[in-house]
Amino acid sequence: MGPPPLPGLGGRWRRLFAGILDWIIVGIVSAPFSWTSWDYAWDPSKGVWDRYPVQHTFVAAVVSFLYYWLLHAFWNGQTLGKKLFGLRVVRETGQRITVGQAALRQLVAAVLWAICCVGALVDLGWILFDPRKQAVHDKAAKTVVVDA
Repeated sequence: MGPPPLPGLGGRWRRLFAGILDWIIVGIVSAPFSWTSWDYAWDPSKGVWDRYPVQHTFVAAVVSFLYYWLLHAFWNGQTLGKKLFGLRVVRETGQRITVGQAALRQLVAAVLWAICCVGALVDLGWILFDPRKQAVHDKAAKTVVVDA
């Protein structure tokens, strides 16, 4: 059945609002890197070169990964949103999160979010039914979100 719930688990609503604030921050920081440009490609059905929009999101994804990974790993398990809402990420044992756990946690979250909507819904929805309020990325990294 697993270990008993940790005392002081972070509330679901505070975690949601902290996440929304973090998404806004990441969006503002990564916006200059996620521009749309136009590129020419051969359209065989028309027999002409045509312009198509190209979305540049790789750098924005790297900025997002670095934001979550580095802040969780080196800033007491907190992002700016978690700091404001009094939350932090720790190991299931209550100890400080490691650099590797922070990277694994964010990598799993990024992969799930890259699976068009379904992965994100499963990841976040898991929090609603899990007795320790862990998302899938928390389970993978063996972490929990607690009161700071």
